[in-house]
Amino acid sequence: MNADMNLKAQSVLARHWIAGEWQETGNIEEARSPSTGEVLGRFAAGGAAEASAAIAAARHAFATTPWAQDRELRSRALRELADRFEERRDELALMLARENGKILAEAGFEVDSVPATFRYYAGLALSEAGAASEVQPGFFFQTLREPIGVAGIIVPWNSPLALLTRSLAPALAAGCTAAIKMPGQTGLSNGLYAEVVAATRSLPRGVVNLFTETGNGGAPALVESPDVDAISYTGSTKVGRTIAAAGARTLKRMGLELGGKSPMIVFEDADLDAAAPLLVRALTTFNSQFCMTGSRVLVQRSIADDLRARLRTLIEAVTVGPSDDPSSQMGPLIDRTNVERVNRFVEEAASYAKVIVRGGPIADGPLAAGAFYRPSLLEVEDVNTPLVQQEIFGPVLSFEIFDDEADAVRRANATEYGLAAAIFTCDVARSYRVSRAVQAGTVWTNTWALVNERFEEGGFKQSGIGRLRGSRGMEEFQEIKTYVHMAPPA
Repeated sequence: MNADMNLKAQSVLARHWIAGEWQETGNIEEARSPSTGEVLGRFAAGGAAEASAAIAAARHAFATTPWAQDRELRSRALRELADRFEERRDELALMLARENGKILAEAGFEVDSVPATFRYYAGLALSEAGAASEVQPGFFFQTLREPIGVAGIIVPWNSPLALLTRSLAPALAAGCTAAIKMPGQTGLSNGLYAEVVAATRSLPRGVVNLFTETGNGGAPALVESPDVDAISYTGSTKVGRTIAAAGARTLKRMGLELGGKSPMIVFEDADLDAAAPLLVRALTTFNSQFCMTGSRVLVQRSIADDLRARLRTLIEAVTVGPSDDPSSQMGPLIDRTNVERVNRFVEEAASYAKVIVRGGPIADGPLAAGAFYRPSLLEVEDVNTPLVQQEIFGPVLSFEIFDDEADAVRRANATEYGLAAAIFTCDVARSYRVSRAVQAGTVWTNTWALVNERFEEGGFKQSGIGRLRGSRGMEEFQEIKTYVHMAPPA
């Protein structure tokens, strides 16, 4: 970033959007690039007060505007949101890359998912219907879905635009209003998202309310408020458990998409020329700060030596660099605190695992000012170790060997997580058998991280509760009401 651009960036102030108005309440904080440490701009950081204002605005809009009853209005607003995001696509992608650290191509991929999600739910808002039947002469039963009310959405920093939209679009399509806590690590990107919302004329005031928080006052306020009817949270399993416990006091509807430890199962008949590069991309995509990161490679013994050598060569060749540099294959972690955390984890793992590629922090040269970490690869036998059991949220890959299909399934299911998995094989029957046996919400064969707004996404076991995307995503924000009518006597 040159001096003129840097000066302009520092003059930016991202604000909260609450009750159809811009607010600069709370602390004013600096947003810094994880690639360079430079100041990118400033943002308002709120907390419990902003959460309370967002809840009140959302509750008022739900009660006083036609939003909850008018599906045509909702569909039109969702389509307009999609159009507004497309108009600012490049600006959003560049800011997200610079502020979040994912490389520019991956930031563009994230932004591109937003309009597609809004448009899918714009259609679903019009097509959703109930059921009716005359169960016996003169007695008519009918079920209809109604919006649950105010949705509280808590968004993580790793993919804030896509993950907010994944919850917001179905909530809006269902007829809910929203109070949204955005992460402090992406304060400027949050501000651009809010600007798109503010420019969407079809949205009544107060339907969508966003505030950014760096502390921990606003999110608990959403969870604990009796005026919030549903919580949609994406983040760690540890925090998810806390949210579920707090929300239980008001019996809120809970949608929790939590941590993952995705096993990538490579059978001896797999095409390694195709699989090996994909396994490395599954580690480096979004700088390994992704709930579906392919953080475990499980390989059949007969091909283990071959795959180990391939992965070593490919991982050592990964180009780590600034997020907005087109030549970078992996950008920085979100901050240097996380670099230190990941490095400590690898140091401890080296006491019980074999280090194949050490990786580690970049402390010299032009990248030393950033939060860069070269990816690591460690081989381990015992599944009951932190390397296998814990979500690292950094570019650290475990290499595990299995003997047969049953052993592969046993290892794949050995953690508390069950968000996603991948299978590499040329045997179609094996693909279906293993996909059925693996305890995960999404299982890919010969690919990874393909998602579509029309198909549900969520976790088994400690990876979450509920589903997002697809028609089930909208149901998470609805109540079902049964009407019973008795015909008057003839």
